[in-house]
Amino acid sequence: MSPLAIEKGTSKHSAYDLRSHLSEELERHTLAVVVDNEAGVLARVIGLFSGRGYNIDSLTVAEIDHEGHRSRITIVTTGTPQVIEQIKAQLERMVPVHEVHDLTVEGAAVERELALIKVRGTGEKRVEALRLADIFRAKVVDTSLGSFVFEITGTPEKVDAFADLMRPLGLVEVARTGVAALSRGPGAT
Repeated sequence: MSPLAIEKGTSKHSAYDLRSHLSEELERHTLAVVVDNEAGVLARVIGLFSGRGYNIDSLTVAEIDHEGHRSRITIVTTGTPQVIEQIKAQLERMVPVHEVHDLTVEGAAVERELALIKVRGTGEKRVEALRLADIFRAKVVDTSLGSFVFEITGTPEKVDAFADLMRPLGLVEVARTGVAALSRGPGAT
Protein backbone atom coordinates (compact mmCIF):
# COMPACT_ATOMS: atom_id res chain seq x y z
CA MET A 1 0.00 0.00 0.00
CA SER A 2 1.32 3.44 -0.83
CA PRO A 3 2.27 5.86 1.96
CA LEU A 4 -0.44 8.22 0.69
CA ALA A 5 -3.07 5.47 0.96
CA ILE A 6 -1.92 4.63 4.49
CA GLU A 7 -2.03 8.31 5.40
CA LYS A 8 -5.58 8.70 4.06
CA GLY A 9 -6.66 5.37 5.59
CA THR A 10 -7.62 3.90 2.23
CA SER A 11 -6.72 0.72 0.44
CA LYS A 12 -5.36 0.35 -3.07
CA HIS A 13 -8.16 -2.17 -3.77
CA SER A 14 -11.32 -1.22 -5.62
CA ALA A 15 -14.54 -1.13 -3.64
CA TYR A 16 -15.70 -3.88 -5.98
CA ASP A 17 -12.58 -6.05 -5.66
CA LEU A 18 -13.73 -9.54 -4.69
CA ARG A 19 -10.47 -10.27 -2.89
CA SER A 20 -11.16 -7.47 -0.40
CA HIS A 21 -14.02 -9.54 1.04
CA LEU A 22 -11.76 -12.28 2.41
CA SER A 23 -14.06 -12.99 5.36
CA GLU A 24 -16.92 -13.92 3.00
CA GLU A 25 -16.92 -17.08 0.94
CA LEU A 26 -17.07 -16.73 -2.85
CA GLU A 27 -20.07 -18.41 -4.46
CA ARG A 28 -20.75 -19.42 -8.07
CA HIS A 29 -24.18 -18.32 -9.33
CA THR A 30 -26.03 -18.89 -12.59
CA LEU A 31 -28.25 -15.97 -13.59
CA ALA A 32 -30.93 -16.07 -16.30
CA VAL A 33 -31.73 -12.60 -17.62
CA VAL A 34 -34.56 -11.96 -20.10
CA VAL A 35 -33.94 -8.80 -22.14
CA ASP A 36 -35.20 -6.99 -25.23
CA ASN A 37 -33.52 -8.39 -28.33
CA GLU A 38 -32.11 -5.17 -29.69
CA ALA A 39 -28.74 -3.71 -30.55
CA GLY A 40 -26.59 -2.68 -27.59
CA VAL A 41 -28.40 -4.60 -24.83
CA LEU A 42 -25.71 -7.24 -24.43
CA ALA A 43 -23.04 -4.52 -24.38
CA ARG A 44 -24.92 -2.71 -21.59
CA VAL A 45 -25.19 -5.90 -19.51
CA ILE A 46 -21.50 -6.68 -20.00
CA GLY A 47 -20.68 -3.04 -19.26
CA LEU A 48 -22.41 -3.35 -15.90
CA PHE A 49 -20.09 -6.24 -15.01
CA SER A 50 -16.87 -4.76 -16.35
CA GLY A 51 -17.54 -1.27 -15.03
CA ARG A 52 -17.83 -2.59 -11.47
CA GLY A 53 -15.08 -5.19 -11.68
CA TYR A 54 -17.39 -8.22 -11.60
CA ASN A 55 -16.17 -11.31 -13.42
CA ILE A 56 -18.20 -13.31 -15.94
CA ASP A 57 -17.17 -16.98 -15.93
CA SER A 58 -19.57 -17.95 -18.72
CA LEU A 59 -21.99 -16.07 -20.96
CA THR A 60 -24.52 -17.35 -23.48
CA VAL A 61 -27.22 -15.42 -25.28
CA ALA A 62 -29.91 -16.33 -27.79
CA GLU A 63 -33.34 -15.16 -28.85
CA ILE A 64 -36.11 -17.04 -27.01
CA ASP A 65 -39.21 -15.18 -28.26
CA HIS A 66 -39.13 -14.15 -31.91
CA GLU A 67 -42.52 -12.39 -31.85
CA GLY A 68 -41.82 -10.59 -28.58
CA HIS A 69 -38.22 -9.78 -29.60
CA ARG A 70 -36.75 -11.11 -26.35
CA SER A 71 -33.47 -12.86 -25.66
CA ARG A 72 -32.18 -14.82 -22.70
CA ILE A 73 -28.72 -14.15 -21.35
CA THR A 74 -27.32 -16.86 -19.10
CA ILE A 75 -24.45 -15.57 -16.99
CA VAL A 76 -22.28 -17.59 -14.63
CA THR A 77 -20.48 -15.33 -12.16
CA THR A 78 -18.62 -15.66 -8.88
CA GLY A 79 -18.74 -13.35 -5.90
CA THR A 80 -19.60 -12.94 -2.27
CA PRO A 81 -23.30 -13.12 -1.38
CA GLN A 82 -23.32 -9.32 -1.10
CA VAL A 83 -21.77 -8.88 -4.56
CA ILE A 84 -24.22 -11.37 -6.13
CA GLU A 85 -27.15 -9.43 -4.61
CA GLN A 86 -25.68 -6.18 -5.98
CA ILE A 87 -25.37 -7.70 -9.45
CA LYS A 88 -28.99 -8.89 -9.43
CA ALA A 89 -30.31 -5.55 -8.15
CA GLN A 90 -28.36 -3.60 -10.77
CA LEU A 91 -29.50 -5.91 -13.57
CA GLU A 92 -33.15 -5.57 -12.48
CA ARG A 93 -32.89 -1.76 -12.71
CA MET A 94 -31.70 -1.80 -16.32
CA VAL A 95 -34.40 -0.66 -18.77
CA PRO A 96 -34.14 -3.47 -21.38
CA VAL A 97 -34.21 -6.17 -18.64
CA HIS A 98 -37.58 -7.87 -18.08
CA GLU A 99 -36.64 -10.65 -15.64
CA VAL A 100 -33.64 -11.71 -13.56
CA HIS A 101 -33.58 -15.22 -12.09
CA ASP A 102 -30.84 -16.58 -9.85
CA LEU A 103 -31.07 -20.27 -10.77
CA THR A 104 -28.61 -21.12 -8.00
CA VAL A 105 -30.94 -19.97 -5.21
CA GLU A 106 -34.33 -20.57 -6.85
CA GLY A 107 -33.98 -24.35 -6.65
CA ALA A 108 -32.60 -27.20 -8.68
CA ALA A 109 -31.48 -26.35 -12.20
CA VAL A 110 -30.14 -28.22 -15.21
CA GLU A 111 -26.86 -26.86 -16.60
CA ARG A 112 -25.22 -28.04 -19.79
CA GLU A 113 -22.34 -26.92 -21.93
CA LEU A 114 -21.10 -28.03 -25.33
CA ALA A 115 -17.39 -28.19 -26.14
CA LEU A 116 -15.31 -29.12 -29.14
CA ILE A 117 -11.94 -30.53 -28.13
CA LYS A 118 -9.10 -31.16 -30.58
CA VAL A 119 -6.57 -33.83 -29.60
CA ARG A 120 -3.45 -34.68 -31.60
CA GLY A 121 -1.92 -38.10 -31.15
CA THR A 122 -0.84 -41.40 -32.65
CA GLY A 123 -0.40 -44.94 -31.42
CA GLU A 124 -1.26 -45.63 -27.77
CA LYS A 125 -2.19 -42.00 -27.06
CA ARG A 126 -4.72 -42.12 -29.89
CA VAL A 127 -6.23 -45.35 -28.56
CA GLU A 128 -6.39 -43.95 -25.01
CA ALA A 129 -8.07 -40.75 -26.22
CA LEU A 130 -10.75 -42.80 -27.98
CA ARG A 131 -11.25 -45.00 -24.90
CA LEU A 132 -11.71 -41.97 -22.64
CA ALA A 133 -14.05 -40.35 -25.17
CA ASP A 134 -16.22 -43.46 -25.03
CA ILE A 135 -16.34 -43.34 -21.20
CA PHE A 136 -17.34 -39.64 -21.29
CA ARG A 137 -19.78 -40.20 -24.17
CA ALA A 138 -17.89 -37.73 -26.32
CA LYS A 139 -18.49 -38.07 -30.05
CA VAL A 140 -15.81 -37.95 -32.71
CA VAL A 141 -17.00 -35.23 -35.12
CA ASP A 142 -13.81 -34.94 -37.18
CA THR A 143 -10.78 -37.15 -37.63
CA SER A 144 -7.51 -37.23 -39.52
CA LEU A 145 -4.48 -39.52 -39.32
CA GLY A 146 -2.99 -37.33 -36.61
CA SER A 147 -5.90 -35.82 -34.69
CA PHE A 148 -9.50 -35.98 -33.52
CA VAL A 149 -12.12 -33.36 -32.75
CA PHE A 150 -14.43 -34.53 -29.99
CA GLU A 151 -17.85 -33.08 -29.19
CA ILE A 152 -18.82 -33.36 -25.53
CA THR A 153 -21.95 -32.14 -23.79
CA GLY A 154 -22.52 -32.05 -20.06
CA THR A 155 -21.97 -30.05 -16.93
CA PRO A 156 -19.04 -27.63 -16.94
CA GLU A 157 -17.31 -29.96 -14.46
CA LYS A 158 -17.63 -32.89 -16.90
CA VAL A 159 -16.19 -30.80 -19.74
CA ASP A 160 -13.31 -29.68 -17.47
CA ALA A 161 -12.58 -33.28 -16.42
CA PHE A 162 -12.52 -34.51 -20.03
CA ALA A 163 -10.21 -31.67 -21.13
CA ASP A 164 -7.88 -32.34 -18.18
CA LEU A 165 -7.60 -36.01 -19.18
CA MET A 166 -6.89 -35.06 -22.81
CA ARG A 167 -3.99 -32.71 -21.92
CA PRO A 168 -1.32 -35.42 -21.54
CA LEU A 169 -2.69 -37.19 -24.63
CA GLY A 170 -2.12 -34.21 -26.93
CA LEU A 171 -4.82 -31.59 -26.30
CA VAL A 172 -4.45 -28.88 -28.94
CA GLU A 173 -7.49 -26.64 -28.68
CA VAL A 174 -10.81 -26.24 -26.84
CA ALA A 175 -13.90 -24.27 -27.89
CA ARG A 176 -16.77 -24.00 -25.38
CA THR A 177 -20.27 -22.62 -25.76
CA GLY A 178 -20.77 -21.47 -22.19
CA VAL A 179 -23.48 -22.66 -19.82
CA ALA A 180 -27.11 -23.01 -20.86
CA ALA A 181 -29.39 -23.52 -17.85
CA LEU A 182 -33.06 -23.99 -16.93
CA SER A 183 -34.72 -24.51 -13.57
CA ARG A 184 -36.12 -27.98 -12.93
CA GLY A 185 -39.85 -28.55 -12.63
CA PRO A 186 -42.93 -27.24 -14.41
CA GLY A 187 -42.39 -23.50 -13.83
CA ALA A 188 -40.71 -21.18 -16.30
CA THR A 189 -37.65 -19.07 -15.50
